[in-house]
Amino acid sequence: MPRDWDAHYQKHPEVRPPALVVRAYGPFLPPGPVLDLAGGLGRNARYFLQRGHPVVLVERSQEALRRLAGTPGLSLVALDLEEGDALRRLPPGPFAGVVMSYYVNRPLLLALGPLLLPQGLLLVEGFTRKEALRRGRGESPFYWEPYELLTPPPGFRLRAFGEGDWEGYRAFAVYQKPPA
Repeated sequence: MPRDWDAHYQKHPEVRPPALVVRAYGPFLPPGPVLDLAGGLGRNARYFLQRGHPVVLVERSQEALRRLAGTPGLSLVALDLEEGDALRRLPPGPFAGVVMSYYVNRPLLLALGPLLLPQGLLLVEGFTRKEALRRGRGESPFYWEPYELLTPPPGFRLRAFGEGDWEGYRAFAVYQKPPA
């Protein structure tokens, strides 16, 4: 994964389509705001904005935040999710959905339950350890282990899961917060 995200976004300014899990399960979000964690250039945020959801995008790259500034319906939070106190500095919600796409932060994933509305969805997608090995990054912590996403974080139930070779070895999970 790039270490300097500002340089990465300057070199690769294109906005890609939303993540697979967002396209497939985004329509099932209840009404309400969406939290996009490590949202980059806003590919997932734009999808939800087009569907009428206000979005709060959390990102550490000043370049990405600069490019997204002024987008109607989009609130930006400059925050490095790797910092020790990042969990306490997250927007409080409640959110209809939380997106964690191509960003692996296990402690954060375990702490997201209180941010979601009842029936809210947590959408997670990323590359797997098999992809890390293919890329020569076998020791990197930024890949999901095989079947790791099958186990829901506390306060959630698993609604959908997939793992396979879709333009690289990837996994996704959809978790739902139970009704109140």
